[in-house]
Amino acid sequence: MLRTPVGQTRRAILEWLKHPAAHFPRQRHGDPAVDGVTERAVAAKLGVPRRVAATHLALLADLGLLRTRRIRRRTYYRRDDIRVAEVARLFEKGW
Repeated sequence: MLRTPVGQTRRAILEWLKHPAAHFPRQRHGDPAVDGVTERAVAAKLGVPRRVAATHLALLADLGLLRTRRIRRRTYYRRDDIRVAEVARLFEKGW
């Protein structure tokens, strides 16, 4: 899943969300470091339509690698470092 070209995109998203303030501009509502970033911000960084970014983010959230938070009408995504570490350990052990 993370070795395909699409997987590289998802890995990039996870890396950016490790330090979101360094990779994403300040948002109108919410602090990127605390609340996370929107689909629109990720789409702009990737240079893709918002729907494409939404698909990547939804998959990562479904896997538990991202946490979501609703603020007004937008969903904000932030990395779940504990879950990312658990998944990394699984891959290191060879499942």
